[in-house]
Amino acid sequence: QVRLVESGGGLVQAGGSLRLSCAASGRTFSSYAMGWFRQTPGKEREFVIGISWTGGSTYYADSVKGRFTISRDNAKNTVYLQMNSLKPEDTAVYYCAAGRAATTIRRPDQRYEYDYWGQGTQVTVSS
Repeated sequence: QVRLVESGGGLVQAGGSLRLSCAASGRTFSSYAMGWFRQTPGKEREFVIGISWTGGSTYYADSVKGRFTISRDNAKNTVYLQMNSLKPEDTAVYYCAAGRAATTIRRPDQRYEYDYWGQGTQVTVSS
């Protein structure tokens, strides 16, 4: 079982930056692929970015390429989402997700690949 807690959301002006953190419980964090998704009212939760459990591969939605990066610190059981050059359309609730232990995710952009989810953190980008 993995418990995920996101933090770092808030209000930022367009062009600004935020870093979200996702702290995970459990001693086997390093064996989980991790991802970030986001959701706005009335829309489906969409993939933003992901990282393999080895940290060797990262995956990006086209809308965030060149602006967002993901990293993980296995010693701290934490995954980070660095968001730069934020746009009003990035406004959403951001969710951290973890896949299955020691399992390579074949479709990191698909929600069914992830077994564990955090409660979400709100990011609001003003124009």
